[in-house]
Amino acid sequence: MGRVTPPISVAIVDDDALVRLGLATMLGGLPDIEVVGEAADGAGAAALVTEHAPDVVLMDLRMPGVDGLAATGAIRGGPNPPQVIVLTAFDADENVLAALRAGAGGFVTKHTPPAEIVGAIRRAAAGEPVLSPDALRGLIRQVAEPARQDERRRARDLLDRLTERERAVAAGVARGLTNAQIAAELYISVAGVKLHLSRALGKLDLENRTRLALLVHDAR
Repeated sequence: MGRVTPPISVAIVDDDALVRLGLATMLGGLPDIEVVGEAADGAGAAALVTEHAPDVVLMDLRMPGVDGLAATGAIRGGPNPPQVIVLTAFDADENVLAALRAGAGGFVTKHTPPAEIVGAIRRAAAGEPVLSPDALRGLIRQVAEPARQDERRRARDLLDRLTERERAVAAGVARGLTNAQIAAELYISVAGVKLHLSRALGKLDLENRTRLALLVHDAR
């Protein structure tokens, strides 16, 4: 018999009980996803992660007590951390950028269609970036503001460590392109894109392509 793949375990953290119920109901009927717990604030999120070790945490940002930003930093700083997908009602939430810098793997807005939220969970569990179109536009609006000169200079100095091809791949990542789209633009294979991306992340000591995209935007 073939090996059975365990379902993706998900924890839901949101202070709105109706939002938690809606997400749990939506995910509950899927064969490859299992909701292992819920929490109403960041303190509860930490306890959930300790008890259930979920693969993915859906994290609201604006909560009483310990908010999603603090909880994301604490969770991602722990051993064997889960992927964190930030949930926000606003595509320009000022805390989203800080959450990404704290280690969140991406974010989606709460009005994202259910099928896209499910896809985001699956991508996050596979270690892929999670940025819904609305969320990406909001993120770009935030980082498009003039950065402080020292931040821009630092980002440019870091990117100077990359080869021309690695910088081209990084630029594609910052535009939200998939590996296949970058490969088509640069006339190289998808495997080549992955190799250049891996080398760029290693040289810059970055953990994922979302962090690389932020660095590219900081350099502009």
